[in-house]
Amino acid sequence: MVIGKQGLTQTFRKFVESEKSGGIILIICTVLSLLLSNSPVSASYLALWQMPIAGLTLGLWINDLLMAIFFLLIGLELERELYSGELSDFRKALLPLFAALGGIALPALIHFGFNAGTVTQSGIGIPMATDIAFALAVLAILGSRVPASLKVLVVAYAIIDDLCAIIVIAVFYTEKLQLSYLFAALVVWAGLIVMNRIFRVMGLAPYLLGGLILWALMLKSGVHATIAGVLLAFAIPYSSKADDKTSASHKLEHFLQKPVAFFILPIFALANTALVIRPDWMDQLSSSNSLGIMLGLVVGKPLGVALLCFFAVLLGICKLPSDLNWRHIIGAGMIGGIGFTMSIFITNLAFVNQAQLIDSSKIAVMLASLVSGTLGFIWLRWMAPARSAI
Repeated sequence: MVIGKQGLTQTFRKFVESEKSGGIILIICTVLSLLLSNSPVSASYLALWQMPIAGLTLGLWINDLLMAIFFLLIGLELERELYSGELSDFRKALLPLFAALGGIALPALIHFGFNAGTVTQSGIGIPMATDIAFALAVLAILGSRVPASLKVLVVAYAIIDDLCAIIVIAVFYTEKLQLSYLFAALVVWAGLIVMNRIFRVMGLAPYLLGGLILWALMLKSGVHATIAGVLLAFAIPYSSKADDKTSASHKLEHFLQKPVAFFILPIFALANTALVIRPDWMDQLSSSNSLGIMLGLVVGKPLGVALLCFFAVLLGICKLPSDLNWRHIIGAGMIGGIGFTMSIFITNLAFVNQAQLIDSSKIAVMLASLVSGTLGFIWLRWMAPARSAI
């Protein structure tokens, strides 16, 4: 991907615009959900997400099925970046890779330091995540005040961040494995890959049907069903030609961007921020778990991103783009502290059947995300002027 004064590719422009709008809608849905949860209709609103449908609650259908579609889109975006985007060039991929690793490791270590050996240790994955929608919404509001390279860096490291979060979910937040179902799911996935790579089936329909079967088997296996979305993404035919808009992967990614941004993530926000704010909510913020989450996101993210990038550049492993300086990298780390969607998602997996702990963790995530986004905006607005932009 070549960055010049004329900006980025058309695909990336569309991606940024959809995420900007999606981030604004996420904020509206979150505020609405919190208001309804603490209003006279609170009981009915909370009961809505617990309504049983075909063996699962409405909330579980959202978190297991709709979020699998969200993960499918993440997988398709990752595939595009790996084959023809910023991550396709090993040297260019190193800076966002180090940014992501630093932004994952230090927040996790901070949370672990507060919670090691306690029942809340399993929340270690919560402050590791970055919310692409909110991060790009902040950058979009800043507009030409931030360089084009910074927007690409944030997207690239947030995608790597999400990939690592997916691995964490698969490895550490898996229920008791049902090996027969897991084996069957892997067989279906292998069949889809063979259909793509060997038989060159280019149509989208067979892969979507196979993906539905893969999701159902993964749900039964004990591995979180959303992983099926990522696996499916890498089985769908992709063309690395920059001007090829006919591949199944490109068509599906283009089709999913708006439904995910304007329907799936808002519904997720409504269902997962349905929190009753208790009188002692501020006391809960001083708990080891809440402190680990908030410090991990607000402090750990920018420090981890900046420090690992600094050492990578110092050792000559990679270099900063010409239109970026270290203040931009610090600002990118601050924005990375907006965990929201993925952090809330991991919260649900980390503290199953512990409603009060889930609620306090979500409040910590939302407050930390608000602080990180505000600090990142202020920092980039006044401390890191751009030389070139989209």
